[in-house]
Amino acid sequence: MSGHNRWAKIKHKKLASDQRKSAGWSKFLKEITIAARAGGGDPDNNAGLRSAIERARNDNMPNDTIARAIKKGIGELEGAAYEEMTYEAYGPGGAALVIELVTDNKNRAVAEVRLLLERYGGKMASPGSVTYLFKKRGTIIFESGAVDEDKLMEAALDLGADDLQTEGETVTVLTEPGAYMSVKEGLEKRGFKPAGGEVALLPDNTIAVGGHEAETLAKLMGMLEEHDDVQNVYANADLPEEAG
Repeated sequence: MSGHNRWAKIKHKKLASDQRKSAGWSKFLKEITIAARAGGGDPDNNAGLRSAIERARNDNMPNDTIARAIKKGIGELEGAAYEEMTYEAYGPGGAALVIELVTDNKNRAVAEVRLLLERYGGKMASPGSVTYLFKKRGTIIFESGAVDEDKLMEAALDLGADDLQTEGETVTVLTEPGAYMSVKEGLEKRGFKPAGGEVALLPDNTIAVGGHEAETLAKLMGMLEEHDDVQNVYANADLPEEAG
């Protein structure tokens, strides 16, 4: 978990700089549209959509903008024909990367991602060579000083969570993907306020990447995160704090 948590800190810091908002909330809009297309436009019956809406609202996206994205997803409004893709790669230090994209122009997106990888010492990997190193989990993150960990663990396990892990300044409740929203909402009803959360790919094990390779890997992941068509980037690297 350490590699995930340390990258999560870097990622959250970057998101806090308002890059997604400056891009017109495009990543949130794509996420909402895809979720509505996959599971319908009613967030009460579509946990993925409910989660996407929550993240968009946390970034101050207006309700009418969210509603239009839902309508595009269910076909009530015309919208771009988005395609979801997952690419596997290796980065500096031998780190395994999983890059999730949503795009209306596959050829352009793949070419630009490949260029970023080459620029920062990475390379594309063959399908299946990296994804087996990761498992999809729900992650609900708290600031360690803001919660009673014993009470949080008791409540989380009672609500169906799998585990609770602590590292540094963060406490992470782990769930199965399908239980993420119910556990998160249950904890909120019991007075626990998460600092963040998502369904993410977590590495089964991490590898230590240090020095110049760690700095280059952090830059690569940051550049990928900023790309308009890249929804998520996951790595099995344990990065030192100073790499962010």
